[in-house]
Amino acid sequence: MRWELVHRASVYIAEEMGASLKRSAFSPNIRERMDHSCAIVDEEGRIVAQAEHIPVHLGSFKVGVQNVLSYLQREGVELEDGDMVVFNDPYISGTHLNDVGLLAPIFYQGKLVGYVVNKAHHVDVGGPMPGSLNPFARTIYEEGVVIPPTKLVKRGEVNREVISFVRENFKVPDFSIGDLNAQIASNKVGIARVRELFSKYENVKESWEASISYGREMALSRIREWRKGRFEAEDVLEWGQGFLRVRLSLEVREDGVVADFTGTDKQVEGPLNAVLGVTYSAVSFAVRSMIGEVPTNDGFYSVIKVVAEDGSLLNPKKPSAVGGGNVETSQRVADVTFLALSKALPGKVPAASSGTMMNVMLGGMWKGRFWSYYETIGGGSGARPFKDGVSAVQNNMTNTLNTPIEVAEKYYPLLFTSYGIREGSGGKGKYRGGDGIVRSFKVLERATMSLIADRFVKGPWGLEGGELGKQGRAVVKRKDKVEEMPSKFTVTLEPGDEVVLESPGGGGFGKPCS
Repeated sequence: MRWELVHRASVYIAEEMGASLKRSAFSPNIRERMDHSCAIVDEEGRIVAQAEHIPVHLGSFKVGVQNVLSYLQREGVELEDGDMVVFNDPYISGTHLNDVGLLAPIFYQGKLVGYVVNKAHHVDVGGPMPGSLNPFARTIYEEGVVIPPTKLVKRGEVNREVISFVRENFKVPDFSIGDLNAQIASNKVGIARVRELFSKYENVKESWEASISYGREMALSRIREWRKGRFEAEDVLEWGQGFLRVRLSLEVREDGVVADFTGTDKQVEGPLNAVLGVTYSAVSFAVRSMIGEVPTNDGFYSVIKVVAEDGSLLNPKKPSAVGGGNVETSQRVADVTFLALSKALPGKVPAASSGTMMNVMLGGMWKGRFWSYYETIGGGSGARPFKDGVSAVQNNMTNTLNTPIEVAEKYYPLLFTSYGIREGSGGKGKYRGGDGIVRSFKVLERATMSLIADRFVKGPWGLEGGELGKQGRAVVKRKDKVEEMPSKFTVTLEPGDEVVLESPGGGGFGKPCS
Protein backbone atom coordinates (compact mmCIF):
# COMPACT_ATOMS: atom_id res chain seq x y z
CA MET A 1 0.00 0.00 0.00
CA ARG A 2 1.47 3.35 -1.08
CA TRP A 3 0.04 5.22 1.91
CA GLU A 4 1.93 2.92 4.28
CA LEU A 5 5.22 3.67 2.53
CA VAL A 6 4.59 7.38 3.07
CA HIS A 7 3.51 6.80 6.66
CA ARG A 8 6.62 4.78 7.51
CA ALA A 9 8.84 7.32 5.78
CA SER A 10 7.22 10.10 7.83
CA VAL A 11 7.93 8.23 11.08
CA TYR A 12 11.55 7.78 10.01
CA ILE A 13 11.78 11.50 9.29
CA ALA A 14 10.69 12.21 12.87
CA GLU A 15 13.28 9.70 14.09
CA GLU A 16 15.99 11.37 12.00
CA MET A 17 14.99 14.75 13.43
CA GLY A 18 15.52 13.32 16.90
CA ALA A 19 18.90 11.87 15.98
CA SER A 20 19.98 15.25 14.60
CA LEU A 21 18.82 17.05 17.74
CA LYS A 22 20.67 14.64 20.01
CA ARG A 23 23.92 14.85 18.04
CA SER A 24 23.83 18.65 17.84
CA ALA A 25 22.76 19.45 21.42
CA PHE A 26 25.14 21.04 23.91
CA SER A 27 23.58 20.05 27.25
CA PRO A 28 24.08 16.55 28.67
CA ASN A 29 20.35 16.45 29.42
CA ILE A 30 19.55 16.38 25.71
CA ARG A 31 22.75 14.99 24.23
CA GLU A 32 23.12 12.13 26.74
CA ARG A 33 19.66 11.63 28.24
CA MET A 34 17.74 12.33 25.00
CA ASP A 35 15.12 14.45 26.76
CA HIS A 36 13.50 15.62 23.52
CA SER A 37 10.74 14.67 21.06
CA CYS A 38 9.87 15.32 17.39
CA ALA A 39 6.78 15.10 15.20
CA ILE A 40 5.40 15.79 11.71
CA VAL A 41 2.12 17.69 11.48
CA ASP A 42 -0.18 18.26 8.50
CA GLU A 43 -1.41 21.68 7.38
CA GLU A 44 -4.48 21.35 9.63
CA GLY A 45 -2.30 20.83 12.71
CA ARG A 46 -2.99 17.10 13.02
CA ILE A 47 -0.19 14.77 14.12
CA VAL A 48 0.72 12.48 11.21
CA ALA A 49 3.91 10.91 12.59
CA GLN A 50 5.99 10.88 15.78
CA ALA A 51 9.26 9.35 16.83
CA GLU A 52 9.28 7.09 19.89
CA HIS A 53 10.64 9.73 22.23
CA ILE A 54 9.22 11.09 25.53
CA PRO A 55 5.60 10.07 26.28
CA VAL A 56 4.76 13.24 28.21
CA HIS A 57 5.94 15.29 25.20
CA LEU A 58 4.29 13.20 22.50
CA GLY A 59 0.72 13.34 23.71
CA SER A 60 1.09 17.05 24.42
CA PHE A 61 1.80 17.75 20.72
CA LYS A 62 -1.87 16.92 20.07
CA VAL A 63 -2.84 19.84 22.34
CA GLY A 64 0.18 22.13 22.00
CA VAL A 65 0.39 22.39 18.20
CA GLN A 66 -3.26 23.39 17.90
CA ASN A 67 -2.78 25.94 20.69
CA VAL A 68 0.27 27.47 19.01
CA LEU A 69 -1.45 27.71 15.61
CA SER A 70 -4.54 29.25 17.22
CA TYR A 71 -2.37 31.75 19.08
CA LEU A 72 -0.58 32.80 15.89
CA GLN A 73 -3.86 33.19 14.03
CA ARG A 74 -5.35 35.20 16.90
CA GLU A 75 -2.32 37.48 16.99
CA GLY A 76 -2.28 37.91 13.22
CA VAL A 77 1.13 36.27 12.82
CA GLU A 78 1.72 34.68 9.41
CA LEU A 79 4.38 32.03 8.95
CA GLU A 80 6.57 32.27 5.87
CA ASP A 81 9.04 29.85 4.36
CA GLY A 82 12.11 29.77 6.62
CA ASP A 83 10.29 30.90 9.78
CA MET A 84 10.45 29.02 13.09
CA VAL A 85 8.43 29.79 16.22
CA VAL A 86 9.77 29.19 19.72
CA PHE A 87 7.47 28.74 22.73
CA ASN A 88 7.38 27.33 26.26
CA ASP A 89 4.23 28.74 27.92
CA PRO A 90 2.77 25.58 29.56
CA TYR A 91 -0.76 26.82 29.04
CA ILE A 92 -0.08 26.84 25.30
CA SER A 93 2.59 24.17 24.78
CA GLY A 94 0.93 21.61 27.06
CA THR A 95 3.83 20.63 29.36
CA HIS A 96 6.09 22.88 31.50
CA LEU A 97 8.48 25.81 31.07
CA ASN A 98 11.62 23.70 30.71
CA ASP A 99 10.19 22.09 27.58
CA VAL A 100 11.06 24.63 24.89
CA GLY A 101 9.23 23.94 21.64
CA LEU A 102 10.13 24.93 18.09
CA LEU A 103 7.57 24.77 15.26
CA ALA A 104 8.27 25.46 11.58
CA PRO A 105 6.06 25.45 8.49
CA ILE A 106 6.87 23.24 5.50
CA PHE A 107 6.35 24.80 2.09
CA TYR A 108 6.54 22.80 -1.13
CA GLN A 109 6.31 24.53 -4.49
CA GLY A 110 5.16 27.66 -2.71
CA LYS A 111 2.29 25.99 -0.79
CA LEU A 112 2.00 25.15 2.91
CA VAL A 113 1.87 21.36 3.27
CA GLY A 114 2.50 20.85 6.99
CA TYR A 115 4.74 21.58 9.94
CA VAL A 116 7.63 20.06 11.84
CA VAL A 117 7.80 20.46 15.59
CA ASN A 118 10.21 19.47 18.30
CA LYS A 119 10.34 19.91 22.05
CA ALA A 120 13.43 19.67 24.26
CA HIS A 121 13.86 19.93 28.02
CA HIS A 122 16.29 22.80 28.61
CA VAL A 123 18.26 22.27 31.79
CA ASP A 124 17.46 25.80 33.01
CA VAL A 125 14.99 28.44 31.81
CA GLY A 126 15.58 31.04 34.51
CA GLY A 127 13.73 31.54 37.77
CA PRO A 128 15.10 31.37 41.32
CA MET A 129 16.12 27.70 41.45
CA PRO A 130 18.86 25.77 39.63
CA GLY A 131 17.17 23.64 36.99
CA SER A 132 14.10 25.94 37.18
CA LEU A 133 11.92 23.18 38.71
CA ASN A 134 10.97 24.78 42.02
CA PRO A 135 9.46 22.47 44.68
CA PHE A 136 7.62 25.37 46.29
CA ALA A 137 6.67 27.58 43.36
CA ARG A 138 3.16 29.00 43.56
CA THR A 139 3.07 30.45 40.05
CA ILE A 140 4.86 29.78 36.77
CA TYR A 141 6.75 33.03 37.33
CA GLU A 142 8.71 31.29 40.08
CA GLU A 143 9.60 28.47 37.66
CA GLY A 144 11.32 30.45 34.92
CA VAL A 145 10.81 32.73 31.96
CA VAL A 146 7.57 32.41 29.97
CA ILE A 147 7.97 32.60 26.17
CA PRO A 148 4.77 32.97 24.14
CA PRO A 149 4.96 31.79 20.51
CA THR A 150 7.62 34.08 19.01
CA LYS A 151 9.57 33.95 15.76
CA LEU A 152 13.05 32.70 16.58
CA VAL A 153 13.89 32.40 12.89
CA LYS A 154 12.58 34.80 10.23
CA ARG A 155 12.98 33.76 6.59
CA GLY A 156 15.98 31.66 7.51
CA GLU A 157 17.68 34.30 9.69
CA VAL A 158 17.96 33.79 13.45
CA ASN A 159 16.30 36.58 15.45
CA ARG A 160 19.21 37.94 17.51
CA GLU A 161 16.82 39.76 19.88
CA VAL A 162 15.36 36.43 21.02
CA ILE A 163 18.85 34.96 21.43
CA SER A 164 19.85 37.99 23.53
CA PHE A 165 16.75 37.52 25.67
CA VAL A 166 17.68 33.87 26.28
CA ARG A 167 21.31 34.78 27.01
CA GLU A 168 20.30 37.26 29.71
CA ASN A 169 17.54 35.20 31.38
CA PHE A 170 18.47 31.50 31.17
CA LYS A 171 21.12 30.73 33.80
CA VAL A 172 23.33 28.53 31.57
CA PRO A 173 23.10 30.41 28.25
CA ASP A 174 25.85 28.50 26.44
CA PHE A 175 23.91 25.26 26.85
CA SER A 176 20.58 26.97 26.14
CA ILE A 177 21.66 28.68 22.92
CA GLY A 178 23.50 25.56 21.77
CA ASP A 179 20.38 23.50 22.35
CA LEU A 180 18.19 26.02 20.49
CA ASN A 181 20.56 25.79 17.53
CA ALA A 182 20.25 22.01 17.69
CA GLN A 183 16.46 22.34 17.60
CA ILE A 184 16.71 24.63 14.58
CA ALA A 185 18.95 22.09 12.84
CA SER A 186 16.51 19.30 13.69
CA ASN A 187 13.60 21.16 12.09
CA LYS A 188 15.69 21.91 9.00
CA VAL A 189 16.33 18.19 8.62
CA GLY A 190 12.61 17.48 8.93
CA ILE A 191 11.65 20.14 6.40
CA ALA A 192 14.19 18.89 3.86
CA ARG A 193 13.07 15.27 4.23
CA VAL A 194 9.36 16.07 3.95
CA ARG A 195 10.05 18.07 0.78
CA GLU A 196 11.90 15.06 -0.60
CA LEU A 197 8.86 12.96 0.26
CA PHE A 198 6.59 15.30 -1.73
CA SER A 199 8.99 15.25 -4.68
CA LYS A 200 9.05 11.43 -4.69
CA TYR A 201 5.35 10.67 -4.17
CA GLU A 202 2.35 12.44 -5.67
CA ASN A 203 -0.11 11.48 -2.98
CA VAL A 204 1.56 12.44 0.32
CA LYS A 205 -1.44 14.36 1.67
CA GLU A 206 -3.78 11.54 0.74
CA SER A 207 -1.41 9.03 2.33
CA TRP A 208 -1.29 11.02 5.55
CA GLU A 209 -5.08 11.11 5.56
CA ALA A 210 -5.19 7.34 5.03
CA SER A 211 -2.73 6.69 7.84
CA ILE A 212 -4.79 8.84 10.22
CA SER A 213 -7.95 6.94 9.25
CA TYR A 214 -6.14 3.64 9.65
CA GLY A 215 -4.77 4.69 13.06
CA ARG A 216 -8.28 5.48 14.26
CA GLU A 217 -9.86 2.28 12.95
CA MET A 218 -7.01 0.14 14.28
CA ALA A 219 -7.29 1.70 17.75
CA LEU A 220 -11.06 1.29 17.78
CA SER A 221 -10.85 -2.33 16.69
CA ARG A 222 -8.66 -3.06 19.73
CA ILE A 223 -10.81 -1.08 22.15
CA ARG A 224 -13.94 -2.88 20.94
CA GLU A 225 -12.41 -6.08 22.32
CA TRP A 226 -12.26 -4.59 25.82
CA ARG A 227 -14.92 -4.93 28.50
CA LYS A 228 -17.36 -2.02 28.17
CA GLY A 229 -18.52 0.18 31.02
CA ARG A 230 -17.22 2.64 33.62
CA PHE A 231 -14.22 1.70 35.71
CA GLU A 232 -13.30 3.72 38.79
CA ALA A 233 -9.82 4.24 40.21
CA GLU A 234 -8.11 6.56 42.65
CA ASP A 235 -4.50 7.29 43.59
CA VAL A 236 -2.64 10.03 45.46
CA LEU A 237 0.35 12.36 45.31
CA GLU A 238 2.29 13.50 48.35
CA TRP A 239 2.03 17.20 49.15
CA GLY A 240 3.07 18.78 52.43
CA GLN A 241 1.87 16.65 55.30
CA GLY A 242 -0.93 15.07 53.32
CA PHE A 243 -2.02 13.83 49.91
CA LEU A 244 -3.60 15.14 46.74
CA ARG A 245 -6.26 12.87 45.29
CA VAL A 246 -6.48 11.89 41.63
CA ARG A 247 -9.85 10.30 40.90
CA LEU A 248 -10.77 8.72 37.55
CA SER A 249 -13.92 7.32 36.00
CA LEU A 250 -12.81 5.62 32.80
CA GLU A 251 -15.55 4.81 30.32
CA VAL A 252 -14.77 2.26 27.63
CA ARG A 253 -17.16 2.61 24.70
CA GLU A 254 -17.50 1.37 21.14
CA ASP A 255 -16.30 4.73 19.84
CA GLY A 256 -13.33 5.12 22.18
CA VAL A 257 -12.31 5.93 25.74
CA VAL A 258 -13.45 8.81 27.95
CA ALA A 259 -11.29 9.61 30.98
CA ASP A 260 -13.32 11.72 33.42
CA PHE A 261 -11.32 13.16 36.32
CA THR A 262 -14.26 14.86 37.99
CA GLY A 263 -13.73 14.66 41.76
CA THR A 264 -9.96 15.12 41.54
CA ASP A 265 -8.64 17.68 44.02
CA LYS A 266 -8.56 21.37 43.15
CA GLN A 267 -5.41 23.10 41.96
CA VAL A 268 -2.87 23.86 44.66
CA GLU A 269 -0.44 26.67 45.45
CA GLY A 270 2.45 24.49 44.45
CA PRO A 271 4.10 22.97 41.37
CA LEU A 272 2.09 19.73 41.14
CA ASN A 273 -0.68 21.14 38.96
CA ALA A 274 -0.70 19.51 35.53
CA VAL A 275 -1.90 21.43 32.48
CA LEU A 276 -4.43 19.66 30.29
CA GLY A 277 -1.78 18.65 27.74
CA VAL A 278 0.04 16.67 30.44
CA THR A 279 -3.16 15.02 31.62
CA TYR A 280 -4.03 14.05 28.05
CA SER A 281 -0.50 12.73 27.43
CA ALA A 282 -0.61 10.46 30.46
CA VAL A 283 -4.02 9.01 29.63
CA SER A 284 -3.10 8.44 25.98
CA PHE A 285 0.17 6.78 26.99
CA ALA A 286 -1.61 4.26 29.23
CA VAL A 287 -4.28 3.51 26.62
CA ARG A 288 -1.66 3.21 23.87
CA SER A 289 0.34 0.79 26.02
CA MET A 290 -2.62 -1.57 26.30
CA ILE A 291 -3.78 -1.26 22.70
CA GLY A 292 -0.54 -2.49 21.23
CA GLU A 293 1.02 -1.57 17.91
CA VAL A 294 -0.97 1.13 16.12
CA PRO A 295 0.13 4.29 14.31
CA THR A 296 0.50 6.98 16.96
CA ASN A 297 -1.04 9.83 15.03
CA ASP A 298 -4.16 11.96 15.17
CA GLY A 299 -6.25 8.91 14.32
CA PHE A 300 -5.22 7.18 17.52
CA TYR A 301 -5.53 10.36 19.58
CA SER A 302 -9.05 10.97 18.24
CA VAL A 303 -10.41 7.96 20.14
CA ILE A 304 -9.42 9.40 23.54
CA LYS A 305 -11.34 12.14 25.33
CA VAL A 306 -10.26 13.67 28.63
CA VAL A 307 -12.55 15.56 31.02
CA ALA A 308 -10.97 17.60 33.81
CA GLU A 309 -12.66 20.43 35.71
CA ASP A 310 -11.31 23.96 35.25
CA GLY A 311 -9.28 24.94 38.28
CA SER A 312 -8.53 21.35 39.23
CA LEU A 313 -5.15 19.70 39.78
CA LEU A 314 -5.33 18.31 36.23
CA ASN A 315 -6.57 21.45 34.47
CA PRO A 316 -5.34 24.46 36.46
CA LYS A 317 -5.87 28.12 35.69
CA LYS A 318 -2.99 30.31 34.64
CA PRO A 319 -0.65 31.34 36.28
CA SER A 320 -0.63 28.32 38.64
CA ALA A 321 2.76 26.60 38.91
CA VAL A 322 2.96 23.43 36.83
CA GLY A 323 6.63 22.35 36.74
CA GLY A 324 6.15 19.28 38.92
CA GLY A 325 2.84 18.42 37.30
CA ASN A 326 4.64 17.56 34.10
CA VAL A 327 7.08 15.18 35.80
CA GLU A 328 5.23 13.78 38.83
CA THR A 329 1.49 14.30 38.42
CA SER A 330 1.80 12.86 34.92
CA GLN A 331 3.12 9.67 36.49
CA ARG A 332 0.16 9.47 38.83
CA VAL A 333 -2.33 10.06 36.03
CA ALA A 334 -0.73 7.20 34.12
CA ASP A 335 -0.88 5.02 37.25
CA VAL A 336 -4.55 5.73 37.91
CA THR A 337 -5.40 5.11 34.24
CA PHE A 338 -3.61 1.76 34.34
CA LEU A 339 -5.45 0.93 37.58
CA ALA A 340 -8.81 1.62 35.92
CA LEU A 341 -7.76 -0.35 32.84
CA SER A 342 -6.89 -3.33 35.07
CA LYS A 343 -10.63 -3.62 35.74
CA ALA A 344 -11.50 -3.41 32.06
CA LEU A 345 -8.71 -5.84 31.14
CA PRO A 346 -8.34 -8.18 34.11
CA GLY A 347 -5.14 -10.19 34.07
CA LYS A 348 -3.52 -8.08 31.35
CA VAL A 349 -2.34 -4.86 33.05
CA PRO A 350 0.93 -4.73 35.02
CA ALA A 351 1.22 -3.54 38.60
CA ALA A 352 2.31 0.04 39.30
CA SER A 353 5.82 1.06 38.36
CA SER A 354 7.99 3.31 40.51
CA GLY A 355 5.58 6.20 40.03
CA THR A 356 8.13 9.02 40.11
CA MET A 357 10.69 10.57 37.81
CA MET A 358 12.82 11.34 40.90
CA ASN A 359 13.84 14.76 39.56
CA VAL A 360 17.19 16.07 40.80
CA MET A 361 18.14 19.73 40.27
CA LEU A 362 21.53 21.10 41.33
CA GLY A 363 23.42 24.31 40.75
CA GLY A 364 25.55 27.17 41.98
CA MET A 365 28.72 29.07 41.14
CA TRP A 366 31.80 27.17 39.99
CA LYS A 367 34.91 28.51 38.29
CA GLY A 368 33.30 31.93 38.11
CA ARG A 369 30.20 30.76 36.24
CA PHE A 370 26.75 29.47 37.16
CA TRP A 371 26.17 25.77 36.59
CA SER A 372 22.87 23.93 36.52
CA TYR A 373 22.30 20.17 36.46
CA TYR A 374 19.15 18.12 35.96
CA GLU A 375 18.45 14.44 35.76
CA THR A 376 15.76 11.90 36.49
CA ILE A 377 16.45 8.59 38.21
CA GLY A 378 14.75 5.42 37.04
CA GLY A 379 13.11 2.82 39.27
CA GLY A 380 11.46 -0.57 39.15
CA SER A 381 8.70 -1.37 36.68
CA GLY A 382 5.60 -3.13 37.92
CA ALA A 383 5.41 -6.91 37.74
CA ARG A 384 3.61 -8.15 34.65
CA PRO A 385 0.78 -10.72 34.65
CA PHE A 386 3.23 -13.26 33.23
CA LYS A 387 6.69 -12.10 34.30
CA ASP A 388 8.69 -10.14 36.87
CA GLY A 389 9.06 -6.40 36.48
CA VAL A 390 12.25 -4.85 35.11
CA SER A 391 14.77 -3.30 37.48
CA ALA A 392 16.42 0.11 37.19
CA VAL A 393 14.58 1.58 34.18
CA GLN A 394 12.81 4.81 33.32
CA ASN A 395 9.08 4.17 33.61
CA ASN A 396 5.88 5.42 32.01
CA MET A 397 5.93 9.14 31.21
CA THR A 398 9.70 9.39 30.89
CA ASN A 399 11.69 7.55 28.26
CA THR A 400 15.08 9.13 28.84
CA LEU A 401 18.47 7.59 29.43
CA ASN A 402 20.61 8.26 32.48
CA THR A 403 23.42 10.80 32.67
CA PRO A 404 26.69 8.84 32.53
CA ILE A 405 28.72 9.43 35.67
CA GLU A 406 31.81 10.27 33.59
CA VAL A 407 29.91 13.04 31.78
CA ALA A 408 28.39 14.47 34.96
CA GLU A 409 31.74 14.56 36.74
CA LYS A 410 33.39 16.20 33.73
CA TYR A 411 30.94 19.10 33.47
CA TYR A 412 29.89 19.63 37.10
CA PRO A 413 31.51 19.76 40.59
CA LEU A 414 30.14 16.33 41.51
CA LEU A 415 31.72 13.08 42.67
CA PHE A 416 29.50 10.03 42.46
CA THR A 417 29.87 7.57 45.31
CA SER A 418 27.46 4.81 44.26
CA TYR A 419 25.20 3.75 41.43
CA GLY A 420 23.44 0.40 41.44
CA ILE A 421 20.27 -1.62 41.78
CA ARG A 422 18.35 -1.26 45.03
CA GLU A 423 18.11 -4.96 45.75
CA GLY A 424 14.83 -6.23 47.24
CA SER A 425 12.85 -3.04 46.64
CA GLY A 426 10.38 -4.62 44.20
CA GLY A 427 7.04 -5.74 45.62
CA LYS A 428 6.58 -9.43 46.34
CA GLY A 429 4.10 -11.53 44.41
CA LYS A 430 3.74 -14.47 42.12
CA TYR A 431 5.78 -12.16 39.93
CA ARG A 432 8.00 -9.59 41.64
CA GLY A 433 8.16 -5.93 40.89
CA GLY A 434 11.40 -4.61 39.44
CA ASP A 435 13.95 -3.12 41.83
CA GLY A 436 14.71 0.58 42.07
CA ILE A 437 18.05 2.40 41.93
CA VAL A 438 20.54 3.70 44.49
CA ARG A 439 22.44 6.73 43.21
CA SER A 440 24.59 8.92 45.45
CA PHE A 441 27.04 11.76 45.01
CA LYS A 442 29.06 14.38 46.88
CA VAL A 443 29.18 18.03 45.91
CA LEU A 444 32.65 19.54 45.56
CA GLU A 445 31.43 23.14 45.76
CA ARG A 446 28.64 24.87 47.65
CA ALA A 447 25.41 24.15 45.80
CA THR A 448 21.64 24.37 45.98
CA MET A 449 19.79 21.12 45.46
CA SER A 450 16.09 20.50 44.88
CA LEU A 451 14.24 17.22 44.63
CA ILE A 452 10.76 16.70 43.23
CA ALA A 453 9.80 13.05 43.68
CA ASP A 454 6.97 10.92 45.06
CA ARG A 455 6.03 7.50 46.48
CA PHE A 456 8.06 8.20 49.63
CA VAL A 457 5.14 7.52 52.00
CA LYS A 458 3.38 4.66 50.27
CA GLY A 459 5.01 2.45 47.66
CA PRO A 460 3.61 1.60 44.22
CA TRP A 461 0.55 -0.63 44.33
CA GLY A 462 0.44 -4.30 43.40
CA LEU A 463 -2.31 -6.20 41.60
CA GLU A 464 -4.13 -9.50 42.14
CA GLY A 465 -2.67 -9.84 45.66
CA GLY A 466 0.80 -8.55 44.79
CA GLU A 467 2.50 -6.44 47.45
CA LEU A 468 3.57 -2.81 47.34
CA GLY A 469 6.96 -1.84 46.00
CA LYS A 470 9.30 -0.27 48.55
CA GLN A 471 8.85 3.48 48.80
CA GLY A 472 11.51 6.01 47.76
CA ARG A 473 14.03 7.61 50.10
CA ALA A 474 16.43 10.57 50.14
CA VAL A 475 19.20 11.18 52.68
CA VAL A 476 21.63 14.08 53.04
CA LYS A 477 24.82 13.15 54.89
CA ARG A 478 26.69 16.08 56.37
CA LYS A 479 29.87 16.16 58.43
CA ASP A 480 27.96 16.30 61.72
CA LYS A 481 24.54 14.76 60.96
CA VAL A 482 22.39 12.67 58.64
CA GLU A 483 19.07 14.13 57.45
CA GLU A 484 16.11 12.11 56.20
CA MET A 485 14.42 14.20 53.56
CA PRO A 486 10.84 14.31 52.24
CA SER A 487 9.95 13.73 48.60
CA LYS A 488 10.04 17.43 47.77
CA PHE A 489 12.65 19.81 49.17
CA THR A 490 15.32 22.40 48.52
CA VAL A 491 18.53 22.41 50.55
CA THR A 492 21.93 24.10 50.55
CA LEU A 493 24.84 21.66 50.31
CA GLU A 494 28.36 22.38 51.49
CA PRO A 495 31.49 20.87 49.92
CA GLY A 496 31.75 17.21 50.92
CA ASP A 497 28.05 16.76 51.71
CA GLU A 498 26.69 13.52 50.28
CA VAL A 499 23.21 12.87 48.88
CA VAL A 500 21.88 9.31 48.72
CA LEU A 501 18.79 8.74 46.59
CA GLU A 502 16.83 5.47 46.52
CA SER A 503 14.04 5.16 43.97
CA PRO A 504 10.93 3.01 44.52
CA GLY A 505 10.57 -0.55 43.29
CA GLY A 506 7.58 -1.65 41.24
CA GLY A 507 4.52 -3.37 42.68
CA GLY A 508 4.11 -7.15 42.64
CA PHE A 509 1.55 -9.15 40.64
CA GLY A 510 -0.38 -12.09 42.12
CA LYS A 511 -0.20 -13.55 45.60
CA PRO A 512 3.31 -14.48 46.73
CA CYS A 513 4.02 -18.20 46.69
CA SER A 514 4.05 -19.64 50.21
